[in-house]
Amino acid sequence: MPPPHGAALQASAAQIKVHGAYVDVRAKVVALAGMSSHADAGQILAWLRAAKRRPRTTFITHGEPAAADTLRRRIQEELGWNCQVPAYRDSVTL
Repeated sequence: MPPPHGAALQASAAQIKVHGAYVDVRAKVVALAGMSSHADAGQILAWLRAAKRRPRTTFITHGEPAAADTLRRRIQEELGWNCQVPAYRDSVTL
């Protein structure tokens, strides 16, 4: 069985399997030491506030749709950042 997506990405996989199809990885992947993948919204906002500069767009790609949208709204309201929850199969040119 292949490693979970996160582990494969962190190990610099060239491709991962998503919904039965292999997808090329064309992203720079950086592991953040000391961050839990299960941080609560407050911890995530505190981490975002420490950014030296605001990103053009922040994407929420984890969690149930309602929770992801709640976090999106908090980021927009509390930080004033552009934030999106992409839909399945959305693509973005960075």
